[in-house]
Amino acid sequence: MRSAKEYLSGLKDGRTIYINGASVGDVTTHHAFRNLASSMAGLFDFASAPDNAELMTFDTGAGRANRIWQLPASYAELVTRRKALEAWASLHAGFMGRAPDHVASCISGLYMGLDVFKAYDPARAGALESYYRYARDRDLYLTYVIINPQADRSKGAAEQADPFLTAGVVDRDAEGITIRGAKMLATGGVVADEVFVTTIQPMRPGEERYAMSFAIPMNTKGLKMLSRKSYEDAAGAVFDNPLSSRFDENDSVLYFDDVKVPWDRVFIEGNVEMCQKQFHATPCHVYQNYQAMVRLSVKLKFLTGLAHRTADMNGVTQFPQVREMLGQLAAETGMVDALVAAMEAKGTQVGPYFIPDRHTLYSAQVLTQQLYAHIINTLRELAGGGMIMLPSSVEDFDNPEIAALIGKTQQSPKANSHDRVKFYKLAWDAVGSEFGSRHQQYEMFYAGATFVTKGHSYRTYDWAGADRLVQTMLDSYDLNGVSPASKAA
Repeated sequence: MRSAKEYLSGLKDGRTIYINGASVGDVTTHHAFRNLASSMAGLFDFASAPDNAELMTFDTGAGRANRIWQLPASYAELVTRRKALEAWASLHAGFMGRAPDHVASCISGLYMGLDVFKAYDPARAGALESYYRYARDRDLYLTYVIINPQADRSKGAAEQADPFLTAGVVDRDAEGITIRGAKMLATGGVVADEVFVTTIQPMRPGEERYAMSFAIPMNTKGLKMLSRKSYEDAAGAVFDNPLSSRFDENDSVLYFDDVKVPWDRVFIEGNVEMCQKQFHATPCHVYQNYQAMVRLSVKLKFLTGLAHRTADMNGVTQFPQVREMLGQLAAETGMVDALVAAMEAKGTQVGPYFIPDRHTLYSAQVLTQQLYAHIINTLRELAGGGMIMLPSSVEDFDNPEIAALIGKTQQSPKANSHDRVKFYKLAWDAVGSEFGSRHQQYEMFYAGATFVTKGHSYRTYDWAGADRLVQTMLDSYDLNGVSPASKAA
């Protein structure tokens, strides 16, 4: 278990990050990333606090480790781990979608499918097994890049004008493989310790050079991060933008400028089929997205709380039409919470491990992709102009004349002017700011495009069971009326 101090110290490793036309020096002090680094450090301090040991850690047999790396052997252990994930997500209200628990869940899911890797290549399985223990025992924060640059989506990676637009193997030798090209979307990468690199998109024969799976430190020679605009940098005071100033986990394109990856960090190389198997023939895809749904359930609860506080702030909670809107939100948030519980209750034993139910997970993903925008729109409808007509910044309160006018114009039956402005600044940051817009886009696509999640739902549904119900009813009657067997029943 690492402390915040140890985590922040590890980020001062000479990694290469570019933003606003310049290279970043120390990510822990740079104005575009320092608050994010501090927020992430707070997660490690919470997890390593002695008072939270029972909640946040588990016994590996050789000491205690962060529960994000736990491999549940039973329903009870899965539920216990979920409570730890919820506690972590509550610290950022679910707004850090790629906090350390996400890719830890991914690597743990791969490890639980170690037999699939052994059937593919015992040496690569050995590398994965060693890496899981290495990352777990050092309490590492991993991000991942598993999507190719968009470029021309009508063509495969090998058909692009530049064959190394997408990261691929340019060379291999006794020491390892050399990677050249780009991958996305390294959410949180600027403050992660290491990155897991692979491809989740289906590939075709002829694209073997892009079929790889490996993990390397963020300061590896030749690895370059191209950061998007920092919402933290543009946020100003925490009071004005309480979410974007602290929880903008950032997203980066990673460019591999002939990066050497040693064989003991390579899990797949040159096998198109195995790149898909690592996600869907192991518990990986389910386990990592189960974590994402736990996080999202916390976030939706937070947004529903914002909705109720908005109605209170405006003194309209007793209006029947408002209660109807809030009741709808409560039902939808409760549904997501219930789906998380159902994933656990309907889980199955896969060898020694207890894994959440696949189809319940994919059902939740399909529904929440549609639900998030609806919740955001409901918040906008409840707030009206309240989230827009706010003081320009916290500095307005420092001017006695302006502060007095704020006191007159920012009124609420439930709060003084200061608290009303504070609340609506938070609500706007969650819903309408550039940070809020990014989150709406993120929740729509973090699990893939809608046709992808609906495809997963189709693939994993019990169609045979549904068909049996239809056939049983068909068998219960015929041209001559009710069948003898049906009468007997």
